[in-house]
Parts: sequence; C-alpha cells; structure tokens
Amino acid sequence: MAFLDDFPMIRDLLFIGAVVLFSTVLYHLTKRYVLRLIKFIFDQTPFNWDEQLYEYGVFADLPKLVPAVILYQGITYVPAVAVVGQRFITIWVIFILVKFMDKLLSGALLIYNSYEISRRRPITTYVQVVKLFLFLAAGVLAVSILIGQSPWIFLSGLGAITAVLMLIFQDTILGFVASVRINGSDLLRIGDWLEAPDFDADGFVIEIGLHHVKVQNWDKTITTIPTHKLVSSPFINWRGMFDSGGRRIKRSILIDQTSVKFCTEEMIAKYKKIHVLKDYIEKKQAEIAEYNKEHGIDDSVVVNGRRMTNLGTFRAYVSAYLRNHPGIHQEMTFLVRQLQPTRDGIPLEIYVFTNNTTWAVYEGIQADIFDHILAVLPEFDLRIAQDPTGYDLQQLLARLDQSKGAEAHLEQ
Repeated sequence: MAFLDDFPMIRDLLFIGAVVLFSTVLYHLTKRYVLRLIKFIFDQTPFNWDEQLYEYGVFADLPKLVPAVILYQGITYVPAVAVVGQRFITIWVIFILVKFMDKLLSGALLIYNSYEISRRRPITTYVQVVKLFLFLAAGVLAVSILIGQSPWIFLSGLGAITAVLMLIFQDTILGFVASVRINGSDLLRIGDWLEAPDFDADGFVIEIGLHHVKVQNWDKTITTIPTHKLVSSPFINWRGMFDSGGRRIKRSILIDQTSVKFCTEEMIAKYKKIHVLKDYIEKKQAEIAEYNKEHGIDDSVVVNGRRMTNLGTFRAYVSAYLRNHPGIHQEMTFLVRQLQPTRDGIPLEIYVFTNNTTWAVYEGIQADIFDHILAVLPEFDLRIAQDPTGYDLQQLLARLDQSKGAEAHLEQ
C-alpha cells in the first residue's frame, strides 16, 4: 500500500477497476436472481397485466442501476475524477429511468389496446405526448447536470427560442390538437372503415397516432395520413353503417321502353300463377274494375280507364320478392322505384338494405338478387336495354342470310 501511495494514478486506476469489477458482478447477480424473483411474484398474482409488462421487457434495464449506484459512491474516493464522473453517472441513471418509463408506457399501451375500449377511446396520442415531454425533460436535466447549472436557469433561456421550438414541433402540436379533436368528438376509432379520397385511403384504421393515422387499404397496402390533415380534409367513416346493422343496395337495371305494354287477359292469368303476385293481382284487378265501373269507363278501348302494365306488375313482383328475401333488412328504407327515363331506357332502381354488413356476404346477396331479377324479366315480356353486342349482330346477319336464301328459293 505504501508503494501505491507513491503512485496515486495507478492506485486510483486500480481502485476504479476494482469498483467496476465489483459492480459488474453485482449487476449480473441482480439481473439473474432479482428479475427471477420479480417474475415469480408476478406469476402468483391473480391478474396477468404484470406478466405482460415483464414479458415486454419493462424491467430488463433496472439492474443497470446497481453498477451505476456503486460507481457513483465508489468514485467519490477518487477526487481527480469524482465531479465529472458523478455527473456522467447521474446522466446515465436519468436515461436508464427514462428508458424504463418509456417501456412502461409502451407496455401499458399494449395492454390497454388489447381491450375493446381502446377502439372507442384510443390513447396512443396521449402516450406519445407524455413520452415526448419525458425525453425533453431528461434532455434538459442532462444538459443542466453536464454544465453544472440549475435546470430552471436553463429553461429561463428558452423564451428567446420559443419561435424556433414552435417551428420544430409544429407538426407535433398540430397533431396533438387534431388528436384531441378526433378523440373528443369520436370522429375516428381503430377498426373503423375510413374512406379519404384526398389521400387515396380506403380501408380499416389500424393506428391513430400523434403524427399520423395508418389505414390498411383493401389491397393490403398501408396509407399514412398526417393526423392534422385528416381533421381538415373530408373523409367518410363507415362506422354508422356497421352500427346500424344494414348495408345499402342502390342499383338500377335499364328496361327497354318499347317492351312496356298493357297486360292482356292471358298475361294476367299467367302472372296469377306466381305465388308472391297472386294476392296483388287479385286486389289490383278488383280495384281497377271498381274504378272503371264507378266512372263508366268503356274498357273496349285500350286507352280508356285504368289497366295493369307488365312493368308495373314486374315492379310489384320485385318488391314482393325482396319482402320475402331472408337477406334484406325489412325495417330500413325499402324502395323499388322508376327513375327518370333516358335515351338508354327506363331505370328501375332497387333501394334497400341488407341485414348483413360483411362485405363478402353483402356482395353475394346483391348479386343473387340481380341474377334473379335479370333472369325473370323475360317472364313479364320485358327486355333489358343495352347497346348492340356481337351476338345481336350475328343474329341480324343470320336473319339476312335466311331472307336472301328464301328469296333465291322463290326465284328458282
């Protein structure tokens, strides 16, 4: 020891080495046994959120505090580096604690997001704001400790650079305000179907953050929308459709106007055999007969009085068919109506709601309905209006060939 007194630098280095070695051994012991003890305690509790925090690694950095404390105390015996060393060790401890708080907040957020309430009240934005202030506070403390000044003195000088800070954190401030508006007004939740044409976004919301909202589109691509821009731009939230339990069908078929005509007795007799139309036709016939009798209508002339048409009867059939369809919501808006005739035909629009909002099921119900309507249309002597196709031209050419062949036969 007397020899080392003659060489204080070597003595100090050996002492520091011994402290480092001792703290390293304690660190590994703490990491191995104390963390196991924490896990054992958590396993005995009736709830599982503490185990989830442990698995997420929230407590993994806490053993690092052991060598930090030992080094902080041990370095006091080395005056040459005590002040500077303790400052750096203090900064190290601060960032260990900040990292612990960061993981704790992230783990708590993951646990919160596993509950249904997180879809209605997401807190990702608020957690991100807390983290931001946490890191800012840690940075201010670190700088103040490094320069040996009070953090309040350091903060008092920030007033001169407020404008610069506002510019740097502009998106953060706007995002926070927008997030408060979104959450406060319940404009958007995780899991909502969002359609934002300005951003080419159409799909489910998978994240609502401080700076951006993530949307997984139907083609599985991800669209990222700045949170503050989403508030200032129009978008469609389809949550109301899902909550209502009905999804709208609004589609028309075009009917050839030249195929519309009054019903003959033979046509009426044929329609009476259709189960869902029997009561309608009998009621309609009685109503028309009574009206024509009361007004002394001469029904020998077709245009006199009231008569049934094939289009009106077909519309009644479609309405009755949909009333008996198991996939149609009977308590919501229900319309089978004619729209304004155009040069392309008479649009017959179906405006109803399915009782299942699942996309694939909805499309299946809609397709089945129009498959049936298009197939049954000729039974009412009606035709679909459409532009001539290759099949139409082939049929026309075949008739011309037949006509020419007949003429040639007659000439012979």
